[in-house]
Amino acid sequence: MKTIVTTMVAAVLIACFAFSTVAAQDSVRIGISKIVAHPALDALEAGVQDGIKESFPSARFDLQNANGELATAASIAQKFKSQKVDIAVGIATPTAQALVGAIKRSPVLFCAVTDPVGAGLVESTDQGEKNVTGTSDMTPVREQIELLNRIKPLKTLGHVYCSSEANAVSLAVIAKQVCKEMGITFVETTVTNSAEVMQAVQTIAGRVDGIYLSNDNTVFSALSAVTSVAMKHKIPVMSADPSSAADNDVLAAWGFDYYKMGRVTGHLAARILKGEKPENIPTVFMTDPSDVDLLINMDVAKKLGLVFPEDVIASANTIIENGKPTRK
Repeated sequence: MKTIVTTMVAAVLIACFAFSTVAAQDSVRIGISKIVAHPALDALEAGVQDGIKESFPSARFDLQNANGELATAASIAQKFKSQKVDIAVGIATPTAQALVGAIKRSPVLFCAVTDPVGAGLVESTDQGEKNVTGTSDMTPVREQIELLNRIKPLKTLGHVYCSSEANAVSLAVIAKQVCKEMGITFVETTVTNSAEVMQAVQTIAGRVDGIYLSNDNTVFSALSAVTSVAMKHKIPVMSADPSSAADNDVLAAWGFDYYKMGRVTGHLAARILKGEKPENIPTVFMTDPSDVDLLINMDVAKKLGLVFPEDVIASANTIIENGKPTRK
């Protein structure tokens, strides 16, 4: 009899634990704020959700888009704070900064922030802060510019970036230094919103041999404006975002698999939901070769009278030819 009772008690405890786990999963609320909608950030958003769902399949998500407005990003942060979401995820630097500035009692994850230290999110990438950690998409600026220079030798390089995006400003400094070391004249112009992008490109189009675009959400949201002006002036464009390059006249794009980065961020969220402290989690950098995509557009090269080196073609993950992308 004692054995039966013991077994029944154990069964009840197991059932209660299972119920509490399910209940906990059902009650998990995740707020995700992205600065603007474009293919890379949309891929990150989807990846974050899928990464979390692997451990918390019933998690609920509040998906917010700041539409490029810092004031809207701040309002979203206040909304997540008042809702007391279990975790807030900021996709891109401005939304991450807004969340970290507003939310102090719940974990905040930054996702695809180029320079989290420079953005004031963490003091060091070697560890998190109290309730703050995340993933970085520091892009290989030198390698990207060197690749463009191989395809078309450059005397001048144009660079368009948003002056209010900390990530874009940091990368502009790096790009300028790289060009100085390579003996290339660096011609930069800034914008404050996507509506200014076309005019900004037009102001430098007659003075540059190529255009380089770094991780810049404002510019990427108006990528078609960049490429339309560039193609009119026969200028090749090198982009750090393969996600949006496939639908635009970009010569080459070398950057991260943003869906995969989103999943990694989602996995970080799951670890924290299970009890791990954010301050014990260093910033995650996507350093594996499989994390990076190289897209080349044979059609654009043909229009510009350029030829890709054979080793570049061999190493490309995606090749666009006759209007169709082919994945290796």
